[in-house]
Amino acid sequence: MKISVIGTGKTGSEVVKLLGDSAVYTFDEENPPDAEKLAETDAAILFVPGDVADEVVSTVLDAGIDAVWGTTGYSWPEDLSEQIKVAGARWIIASNFSLGMNLMRRCLELIGQGASLLKDPEFHIHEVHHIHKKDAPSGTALSWREWLGREDATISSSREGDVKGLHSLHVKTAFESLHLKHEAHDRAVFAEGAIWAARYLNEHQEVMPGLYSFESIIDQAFI
Repeated sequence: MKISVIGTGKTGSEVVKLLGDSAVYTFDEENPPDAEKLAETDAAILFVPGDVADEVVSTVLDAGIDAVWGTTGYSWPEDLSEQIKVAGARWIIASNFSLGMNLMRRCLELIGQGASLLKDPEFHIHEVHHIHKKDAPSGTALSWREWLGREDATISSSREGDVKGLHSLHVKTAFESLHLKHEAHDRAVFAEGAIWAARYLNEHQEVMPGLYSFESIIDQAFI
């Protein structure tokens, strides 16, 4: 399988390392992606900031290849799914490509569903990332609230050093507290999940053209 990598920052560079010879083309600010070159590969993996994504979306669509996006802080076009179908491609978008995070998703869904057992529970999500992360709260923290199914869950954010990603949930009642935490030790965990997603699409051509969330693909594969 031949893969293009767009964005060679902190996480994108980990993708390049893990791919080795499978990374046919790498693109960044100094070497912008080209639709013709992209089309020579089976898929693209993109870890680009939201303010860059707008410049790249049309190029990847023109290439007509599968794409895995690790972009947060970006408002995707409302008709993106239809554009992807017209291009005959499959795109996966996620705020967090950790495979372990999807186990946390199932835990959060269970806690949210069982919250009716608790009297007057308070839900608080806290996320910590490196000082260079631009969006706050993180896309993952927003996903946690969505998975929890509690719009009343508050979210706080901290930016410290080179923290790869730490997310925690505190559920508090008058008589007890519940805690759930996920910590990424290395950005390679996100690169690993994105590569898994690209390879899954390549190995499962029965997945129809369109836009998919990472969690929906995980559910198709394992749950």
